[in-house]
Amino acid sequence: MIYLLSAFYLPFVAHAENAKTEVWRFGLEEIEGSVQDIYAQEFKKRIEEKTQGRVLVDIYSYGMLGESEDLTTLTSIGTLQLTHASVGIIGSLIPQMQVFNIPYLFSANDAHNQSVLSENPAIYTEIGNALIDQNMRLLTLYLEGDMVWTTNKAIRRPGDFDDFRMRVMNSPLVVETFQQYGAETIPLPYSQVYGALQAHIVDGQSNPIFAIEEMKFYEVTDYLIWAGQSKFVTSVIANQPWYLTLSNENKQVLNDTIKEMSNFIFKRQSDLNKSRLKMIQETKPDVILIRLSNHQKNAFRKLVQPIKAQFLQQTGSQGERLLSALEKAFASKK
Repeated sequence: MIYLLSAFYLPFVAHAENAKTEVWRFGLEEIEGSVQDIYAQEFKKRIEEKTQGRVLVDIYSYGMLGESEDLTTLTSIGTLQLTHASVGIIGSLIPQMQVFNIPYLFSANDAHNQSVLSENPAIYTEIGNALIDQNMRLLTLYLEGDMVWTTNKAIRRPGDFDDFRMRVMNSPLVVETFQQYGAETIPLPYSQVYGALQAHIVDGQSNPIFAIEEMKFYEVTDYLIWAGQSKFVTSVIANQPWYLTLSNENKQVLNDTIKEMSNFIFKRQSDLNKSRLKMIQETKPDVILIRLSNHQKNAFRKLVQPIKAQFLQQTGSQGERLLSALEKAFASKK
């Protein structure tokens, strides 16, 4: 951590010369051109325009400040003011956040899912309060796309996961989900996935299409499988003490911009995933696309019923209130 802090001290010095300029440092879990980068670049543009340059937003793409867990730590101690934190990663710190990793929770209507993520009061009460205890503030949540399995063999039923090594995020419910399917799970950092697939250390992984294309995971796997299991959800969180010290004007600008970004990023991530799938098919015409039928999905759905009980055991009454509210919200447009 000392290395990380010293590594990005110097870029901030130049801004210190202008005492009237505030610098908001924004960390990303993804590389340039990704959904998170698209979000951050538009956020930067809007904030700087609204404040007429009184606030500058510095963006740090994936790898510049370490892995995803490092970004959360840097935000909690105030070195970063803002960061993206995917629910699979931050769920190890805030168990309530793992609710979004419960398989087959979401509606089939992604516009509705986005609305729930950005507005549901139970999310911002139960998860928000837990984050405040860690010196962080939940500003918003949004979709990045369907989680698609890339594998070296066809997976159409749970039995196909026999003798199969699945790379997973280091998230307890994600690990347990694939173990319930019968796979051996191997948690690995995002940066190590391509090499592990290439070396046959793992046989598959799961990510949105845009990430599969930009990280070239399709080059070292043969199948893209839509199982309907989950969506990739990320959060934007802030350092809580920093947020509380913002002027009323800057706090309003931040809150208004975060609200505006929900519709913007929903459309952009949808368009990006469609265009990236086309790029994969053009680059690798023999890639095999499999979309599980409802009957096939049900076979997987039955196996992961214990995941809800595990979530409730980890989160207690707070998790029960949250899960109940979200099941009701998502079910209204299944």
